Amino acid sequence: MKPLIVANWKCNPTTLKEAKLLFSRVKKAGGIICPPFVYLSVLRANGAQDCFWEEKGAFTGEISPLMLKNLGVKYVIIGHSERRKYFKETNEIIEKKLKAALKAGLKPILCIDKMSQIPKNTKGLIIAYEPLFAIGTGQACSIQKAKRMRTAIKRAAGITVPVLYGGSVNAQNAGEYVKLAGFQGLLVGGASLKPREFIDIIKNVCYG
Repeated sequence: MKPLIVANWKCNPTTLKEAKLLFSRVKKAGGIICPPFVYLSVLRANGAQDCFWEEKGAFTGEISPLMLKNLGVKYVIIGHSERRKYFKETNEIIEKKLKAALKAGLKPILCIDKMSQIPKNTKGLIIAYEPLFAIGTGQACSIQKAKRMRTAIKRAAGITVPVLYGGSVNAQNAGEYVKLAGFQGLLVGGASLKPREFIDIIKNVCYG
């Protein structure tokens, strides 16, 4: 299986012009691009950063999985640590979102920091291990620890469930997480906003 490289743009960039320019520079390299919701229809990106657990209704400000599917989105990040921290998302809320995404035909990328965040039913999921200390800090997890966690996640979730690594990924360490630690891909945050860096990550992992 070809490694999955996922770009999480988070709440960036601030203008459509910047988003178009960034997307035009990285789209040919491949990968799953997850921009903010407001840019999805214009960019025709294949990934989203979150979704709600209902298909439709009186839920002001929410985006349903069916809306994403209708825009051509294939993948959706669910349970990112920033959603858990700032928006108080619990395991129960996240599991509702996972079920809704799967029902709509999306491929959820479930972010976890610890084993207790893995749901009982992992069929159809992609799991991204993102240690909290590594997210946005520049302090990436050691290859040895990351490998131990990948092994534990596989044991708990099932050998067929793809497991990605995320947390201060850059062009220098990206290849090691796939080739040495055995991850099936990467979830890239800050580096995905730098076209040259993101392209180099894809090259080092997929073609290096």
